[in-house]
Order: sequence, then C-alpha cells, then structure tokens
Amino acid sequence: MDKKVMSILALAAIPLLSIGCQDTTKSEASAKTSAGTNTPAEERILVAYFSCTGTTEQIAEWIAGQTGANLYHITPEIPYTAADRNYRDSSSRATVEQNTPSARPSISGSKEGMENYDILFLGYPIWWGQCPKIIYTFLESYDFSGKTIIPFCTSHSSGIGSSDTNLHSLCASSVRWIPGQRFSATTPKETVKEWINSLNIHKNTAQDIGVFNFDTKTVLLNSGHTMPIVGLGTYSLLDDVCVNSVSESLKAGGRLIDTAYMYHNEESVGQGIRVSGVPREEVFITTKLYMNQYDHAGEAIEQALQKLGVEYIDLMLLHHPGAHDVDAYKAMEKAVKDGKIHSIGLSNYYVEELEAFLPKITIMPAVVQNEIHPFYQENDVIPYIQGKGIVMEGWYPLGGRGHTAPLLQNEIISAIAQAHGKSSAQVILRWNLQKGVVVIPGSSNPAHIRENLDIFDFELTDEEMAKINGLDRNEKHDWY
Repeated sequence: MDKKVMSILALAAIPLLSIGCQDTTKSEASAKTSAGTNTPAEERILVAYFSCTGTTEQIAEWIAGQTGANLYHITPEIPYTAADRNYRDSSSRATVEQNTPSARPSISGSKEGMENYDILFLGYPIWWGQCPKIIYTFLESYDFSGKTIIPFCTSHSSGIGSSDTNLHSLCASSVRWIPGQRFSATTPKETVKEWINSLNIHKNTAQDIGVFNFDTKTVLLNSGHTMPIVGLGTYSLLDDVCVNSVSESLKAGGRLIDTAYMYHNEESVGQGIRVSGVPREEVFITTKLYMNQYDHAGEAIEQALQKLGVEYIDLMLLHHPGAHDVDAYKAMEKAVKDGKIHSIGLSNYYVEELEAFLPKITIMPAVVQNEIHPFYQENDVIPYIQGKGIVMEGWYPLGGRGHTAPLLQNEIISAIAQAHGKSSAQVILRWNLQKGVVVIPGSSNPAHIRENLDIFDFELTDEEMAKINGLDRNEKHDWY
C-alpha cells in the first residue's frame, strides 16, 4: 500500500537579505472507481513563483522539469531594485511593504486558465523572515478552491517558518495545503528531485482525493496518504479477544484497524498487529483522543504511540467535540509536522460543529468518522463533508451491538443479498462503499471478519441502492 510521507519542515524564520528574486521588467457524493483517464500532468500542475535574484527561479524550473508542470513568473508591475530590497533601510520599499499588513503590490498581467490546474507549487524568497506581499496579491487574485498548494521558499539560512501557514487564511478552506520546503542558493538539483519524489505528486493528484479505488481497496486522503476503505473496528474488543481479532483480520487481508483511547485496547491492538506477522508499514492504524485528554493532547499522543508500540500513527481523530478540542487538534497538527502522525481528523462532528471548528485550524481534517447505517444515513452530512475533500467513515455500519438484527433481517436488504448470493451484512457494507463511506465493522468471529472483507466481487445496482436509501429512519443508536 502506497503511503509515502509528505516532506514537512517548519523551522524558525529570521530576518535576512532577500535572495531568489531576479530584477526584471518582464461532488458527486457517491464513490467512484479509479477507471477513466487522467489529464496529462502538465495540464494539472503549475509552478508559480516570484523571483528577483534568480535563486527561486532556478528551483521553480527544476520543479517544473521534474513534474512536467507549466511555469508562471509572478512579475511585479514595478520591478524591485537593489535599493528597494535593502532590509537595513527602514524606509525601503520592501521593508515598508513587509511591515504593512494591507500591502498588496500590483502584478503585471495574469495567468489564464488557472481553473484548469489541480496542483500549485508556489515559490518565493524569504523577505524579512516572511513571504513577500506580492504572493498575497497573487493568492487573492484567483479562486483556488479544492486545489492543492505546495509552497517552497529560498533563503540564505532561515527556514520556511510561518511564511507558508500565514498564507492559508488568504484562500478558501477547501484548499489542501502541503507543508512547505525551504531551499538555499546552493541546494543541488538532486535534493529538489528527492523532495518532489517524496510528494509522490504524479500519483497523488487533487482530482484523485476521496475517490474510492475498488481495485486497490483504498482511498487517497487529502493528506497525501492512502487509507483502506474497509477494516476492523475494535470497540468492546479487549485483551486476547482483541489480539486475536486484529490478527485474524490482517491475516485475512484486512489492513485497516480502528481503535481509541476509550476502548482501552490500544496495547492489544498493537500486539495483534505484531502477532499477525504483517509488516507494520502495510497496516493503517487509526486511534482517537478522548475529551479528557484534550487539555494535555501532546502527552496523550505520546502515550498512544507507546501503547500501540509504533513510531507513527496513520490516522488520529478527536473522539468528540469538547472543551479544548481546538487546542488538541493543534497538538495533532504539530505531531503531523514532527512525523508522529500521518493524517488527522474528527469523529462525531456534524455540519454545525464543523462550521464552527474548521475556521480555527490549519490542516483540513482528512477523515470524519460518524455513525452511519441504513437506518441512520446522514444524507445531509455526507455530501457536506465530501464536498470539502474530506473522506467520510462510518462506525456502526451494521447498526451497532444490540441493533444488528433488525438491519440484517430487513426484508429489502435480505432480498438484495439473496439476489447477489451474499449476506445481508455484505450488502450493507457494499452500500456504504458505493456511497463513498469507509466501513469498520467490528467482530471477534473469524468467519464474520473474513465475510466483512469479502465485498469487492459484486456491485449493487442503482435500483438496489435506492431501495436501501429508502430505509432511512433517522434512528441513531448511540448518544454522540
């Protein structure tokens, strides 16, 4: 399974002379398969850059050469002279602009067809520890909704710092930001190539995010990592029962294991993975922070890593909305930058909660996990979440313990199952997948575990999907 880690650097920025600038005058909500042809890379990727001394331009050209992207030079209407860029002069043009929040230097011309690009590499020199204000002008001149932006900067010695994250507020919340990278004037071309390769850019394009691949049984998250679309939920599985269930699922071909601090089984999940013999890098582990951990989330993340016995967690979620949830999410964002977590998200957040929460964070959630089954379908929530490039995941896909019988014995579902030679559980899980919902049914029965994974050799018709869609009762089976 392809789960390459995005390159992440966030070093402290310090004031310096400008370099890298050359003086110049010149949803549908339903799941889709991976079938169909993609547009050539050069029509999807743009490298836009501002350069005054040539360093940023050189890096931009290398990136374009490596990705097959188009180049666009962000050219100021009034070119910057050496005197303009004198950071020692408090009255110099660039100094004044950098110290004026509302400054927006004018750009000469514009880039046509911006709507045709999915991915934007955005390059600039570090000026006075930050991004030149002309980049602000550029970002506010176009609609980048739903696109991926990958910043890169050039400097003598300082890192990219907050120069890239400060740009997030200039764009729509649906923009997917990949943490930026800093290069120096002496950076070799091979280093830039290695960075591009680490992004896996040709495979991880914006148009692929959230699209279910029924061949690989995975979905590409907005974090750039792939996630299995069916797995094992471990709620109420404890000790040896949990160890054996996790091991059985992995031996049967499952690769997604869902746990949480409040399940009190993270140690057993880790042991089950080791017992299975499946390499750690092939397993996608999800765990969650609970509300009583939000005020010390950094420590709680370390505890989760220790309990699971792993060096990184594939996906960590906040279990519920609660006091300090924004602070806890920011701690997870830091853990992403530190390489301790690959993807982050939320559980039991609905439209109202998300509307209040999303403007307060930096990294868009990769996954939202809520209760979803034929009797509680969340048909208002799923399109909203998927429309933001977030993958929807359903817990209790079979109704939850104590509530499975009415679903599995439902006449409509049973008839559809009989028509396909499948069980009612398999039909319900397949219905979820075709709605674009990842499923994590829980079970300790090896036969049921295998059965729940065997849902890729049949497909429900539009009529069958519509019949199951008609079963919605808004019948929630848990309080959150």
